[in-house]
Amino acid sequence: MPVMRMVLGLLAGAVLLVAISARADEAVIDRWYDALLKADRAVLAELLTDDARISLDDLDIVQTKAEFLESMDEWENAVAGGTIRHRLEKEEDGVSTVMVCYDFPNNRMLMQETFAVSDGRITASSQAEVADNCDAY
Repeated sequence: MPVMRMVLGLLAGAVLLVAISARADEAVIDRWYDALLKADRAVLAELLTDDARISLDDLDIVQTKAEFLESMDEWENAVAGGTIRHRLEKEEDGVSTVMVCYDFPNNRMLMQETFAVSDGRITASSQAEVADNCDAY
């Protein structure tokens, strides 16, 4: 029986580590959307690894970290007076899938976004439009 207890203890520890990791990734994603709404370049830069890639699937564009941060001037104007609502849909193998409602004064859209997070930083992100409204959110 002691071997069985040890195996069960190790299994429980592994499950706990996975749960802690998922919560840590969710915290990174929460910080991401908070910073994105404010166009907070410093926090966004901190959250992205130096070699991160941001894929805007609908536009067929892949941005480097530097290119993404350079786009914040235009983004800041677009997001002014808006809100961003997000909810984690699933987390699997270090990739989190998020449904996001971008509710701007002149535009609303529902997006599906994915984040690869490692050691508390985003290594890759992609986004694709789901709908031109947030009714399904």
